[in-house]
Amino acid sequence: MDYYFKTEQISVGYNKVPLIKNIDIGLNKGEILTLIGPNGAGKSTVLKSISNQLKLLHGTVFIDKNDLSLMTSSDLSKRMAVVFTEKIKSELMTCEDIVATGRYPYTGQLGILTKSDRMQVEKAMELVNVSSIRNHDFSMISDGQRQRVMLARAICQDPDVIILDEPTSFLDIRHKLEFLSLLQELKAQKGLTVIMSLHELELAERVSDKILCVNGEYVERFGTPEEIFQTGYIKSLFKIDTGSYDEEYSNMELIPPAGDTEIFVIAGGGSGRSIYRRLQRKRKAFITGIIYENDLDYPVAKALASDVIKAKAFEPIDSLIVETARKKIEKCNTVICCKNSFGSFENANEKLLEYARDLGKNIEMINW
Repeated sequence: MDYYFKTEQISVGYNKVPLIKNIDIGLNKGEILTLIGPNGAGKSTVLKSISNQLKLLHGTVFIDKNDLSLMTSSDLSKRMAVVFTEKIKSELMTCEDIVATGRYPYTGQLGILTKSDRMQVEKAMELVNVSSIRNHDFSMISDGQRQRVMLARAICQDPDVIILDEPTSFLDIRHKLEFLSLLQELKAQKGLTVIMSLHELELAERVSDKILCVNGEYVERFGTPEEIFQTGYIKSLFKIDTGSYDEEYSNMELIPPAGDTEIFVIAGGGSGRSIYRRLQRKRKAFITGIIYENDLDYPVAKALASDVIKAKAFEPIDSLIVETARKKIEKCNTVICCKNSFGSFENANEKLLEYARDLGKNIEMINW
């Protein structure tokens, strides 16, 4: 298959020593590829190598069948924009000056911007919401603002491919979402191909068409998010031994509390998640139920509870499940109920609360 961007058997590293070998990537025009992997696994090295910032040790990188190593720097700048985390020298340069440097591949030797170039600069700044700081000294703005200005500069180049190293690292949640939404918009409107690294796995899963998993000496997996985020894989890739990550729900939790279990939590419909986490912070072990396997509470319960009394989704609750929950309540001192009222499919949990009252258990009602 002819891909718009591809690598063929490339090896990357430093001082002629390979770090990662045999990297094969194939992307169609307008796809987003995200690199994930542990710190120090080689994500930045891969990005620098495929962008011609670092010499390949072996193999070839192609854009639209053109070998990058044979392209002039000017031609490559018109096809590819690169944004890395290293700070650039910007003495006495405003944010607008920095964005304007993205037009230099088109200005000729004198570097004089035309009216059309100025319009491109203005449009790029508006797209990433940095017009209000256009006259600010680039060296004096925040890291998050600097990241957005650098994206504006890259957009200003009007590239076919943009390469970004940890572009969301210094952004707050609002600007992370704006940033990634903008990339998707540029992908849809202009066919922009995006290659980047991200630490935020949940964002990588949502924004990416393809994901490359880098793990030191080799690439572990390359595929769609659905192919990558299989149960247990992220724990293996990142060698997680404290806490948990649930690929099915993109749910990350801290280590569950240990010790004797004296608390039973009645929850459901997402009502129990904050209580589970509160108990985790207090290091108090707990049991919870009866939770349907498709309930919003279930992934957090599965990660933090000593035991989860669960029921299959869309199925009636079996009497054996109810009896198991009753026996667990009998052994607990306290029952926390997160429900102010019970729906028609929560009859079993309502009866558990009544049973706990009949046993004289300490009942804590959570009033949301």
